[in-house]
Amino acid sequence: MTDENLWLEDIHGEAPLAWAAAQSAATLDRFASSDFDQRARQLLEVFDSEDRIPVVKRRGAHYYNFWRDREHPRGLWRRTTLDSYRSADTDWELLLDVDELGHDEGTQWVFSGASLLPHDYTRALVALSPDGGDAVTVREFDLPSRTFLADGFIVPTAKSDYSWIDRDTIYLGTDFGPGSMTASSYPRTVRRLRRGQPLSEASLVHEVSASDLSVSGIHHHTVGFERDLIVEHLDFYRSRTFLIVDGQPVQLQVPDDADISVRQEWLLVHPRSDWAVGGVVYPTGALLAISLDAFLGGERGFHELFRPDAHTALEDWNFTATRLILTLLVDVASTLVVLDPATGWTRSALTGVPELSTVQVIDTDPDLSDEFWLHSTGFTTPSTVLRGVLGAVDPEVIRRSPAFFDASRFDVQQHWAISNDGTRVPYFKVAARGLMLDGSHPTLLSGYGGFQVSRLPEYSGIVGRAWLERGGVFVLANIRGGGEFGPGWHTAALKRNRPRAYEDFAAIARDLVTRGVTSPARLGCEGRSNGGLLVGNMLTRYPELFGAVVCGVPLLDMKRYTHLSAGASWIAEYGDPDVAEEWEYIRTFSPYQLVREEGAYPPVLLYAATSDDRVGPVQARKMAARMQAMGIDDVLYYENSDGGHGGAVDNSHTARLQALVYEFLWRNLAAHVE
Repeated sequence: MTDENLWLEDIHGEAPLAWAAAQSAATLDRFASSDFDQRARQLLEVFDSEDRIPVVKRRGAHYYNFWRDREHPRGLWRRTTLDSYRSADTDWELLLDVDELGHDEGTQWVFSGASLLPHDYTRALVALSPDGGDAVTVREFDLPSRTFLADGFIVPTAKSDYSWIDRDTIYLGTDFGPGSMTASSYPRTVRRLRRGQPLSEASLVHEVSASDLSVSGIHHHTVGFERDLIVEHLDFYRSRTFLIVDGQPVQLQVPDDADISVRQEWLLVHPRSDWAVGGVVYPTGALLAISLDAFLGGERGFHELFRPDAHTALEDWNFTATRLILTLLVDVASTLVVLDPATGWTRSALTGVPELSTVQVIDTDPDLSDEFWLHSTGFTTPSTVLRGVLGAVDPEVIRRSPAFFDASRFDVQQHWAISNDGTRVPYFKVAARGLMLDGSHPTLLSGYGGFQVSRLPEYSGIVGRAWLERGGVFVLANIRGGGEFGPGWHTAALKRNRPRAYEDFAAIARDLVTRGVTSPARLGCEGRSNGGLLVGNMLTRYPELFGAVVCGVPLLDMKRYTHLSAGASWIAEYGDPDVAEEWEYIRTFSPYQLVREEGAYPPVLLYAATSDDRVGPVQARKMAARMQAMGIDDVLYYENSDGGHGGAVDNSHTARLQALVYEFLWRNLAAHVE
């Protein structure tokens, strides 16, 4: 099929921008009303609420937070002390007002994070995006004076990788000119940049092939365990790690597809496939530990810290000063376990953790103490932040998020659907108590199914206000391709097996109808990014199952995706369409090629952002244009000018986008309910 929409691939071209602006205006006009404005305001109240939890990260004696609200749409970078954070009226010390900075400099900066100099904490490398995309300007910030240093480290806007070595030296990967970036648009060199040096004089440390994903340099600052590592990212799931010994890189001999971490004297290995080593076969998804010095000396006698089973997977691990916290998922429910290496990695449950919640470790203080911070949430349980100290203080509630809807009206249930190949696939259903199973309920099915990302229960004031309180049912799918059951759950839907994820999602859709929750005409689906590819396949492969589709910042043209934005970095997930035998299976899940003029499709809303330099707006533009040219009804397109891959850059834009999404769904799925 000839691609008639290649002209839309010129992201900032005059004609494509004019097309996108006209489409967006028409979409907003479709929903323009006082009711729509009121709903957008109700959602903005959630985003701007002063009672939201200001989540903090400890660095030294202070706890840092980035905050956006109505008066500060671009946000405030600030910090406080533990005692003040515990108090009802926290005294925040302002470090940087991003709105004020943008006004003074004539650039509407978007804050993209700050990396503080370890053990010093008087300097930071602050990342600022001009449009919300992944490309950022990096500038050195002096915390005592609250100013950017004119003679400090400055890295022009690019997709950069950087980390502190010492006060006057950093590792830097960035766009140094032609040939310095990979085909995936990330740095292919690590250089050592000293204070006062121009970028052109930064000394080369390591270089990878242009076909690799990227490369990173890391300095470990832990006292007594200072070391330097180089990580070659071959693709999304394969890497090689080198320890710098006497100025030379020494590769750590672990499988390329294993995740590793080095902490104090320990090397931890998390294999993504079965690994036979030292006379033992360790299963996919295990967690192993060994002394780094012993490993470098040839020892292969690992401590097996975790072994997965059919119900239990390792979601994350975090060190404190003396222990290790494992976050496990048991049938997609969180459990936290503490291991003590000083006693042979003996284990105990972390007590005081909320039950029936998604609990994640959000911060620890591994260089100084056994302090840890947790975030607890659930579909009907507002988020809670807890703090504890292992062996001393059980987790205490520090902050609770306010309730944005009446959760007492709703029940949460977990069900299992049977996919085409017999695999049991779980999903969560949030619905009104005593729901009558008569097939009449507007239902929204959400999913992702890729990159080993787990979709877990979480509280959303937006879903509550925009969907549940109006009478809708919300469903979260835990399909293959995600990480809910470990690496094997992900690889089961990798490359040529990608359709397994779509079969899982379709099986859940059918199960919802079979159970009497909804009907195809009242069932909608939504997904973003890889989730946009998911729902794009629902649109083109399973249109009879859905009454509406919302497709956000999506991949859709899988023939061209590797040539668009950062698409080449995802070949390990989907395959390479430029290889003929791989295109033969990729074409079966490429919505842009699958859509047909004679097809009967449900209404679809596609949205993207001009500034998205990860997926980009191109694929959504082309899909909308092709479907409209085919005369397919109810194809809407909306493009925000900034906001990057998030789709919107501040709370106001985000609220309007969410209002648009839920109003589109409600009008198409619940026209006769209210």
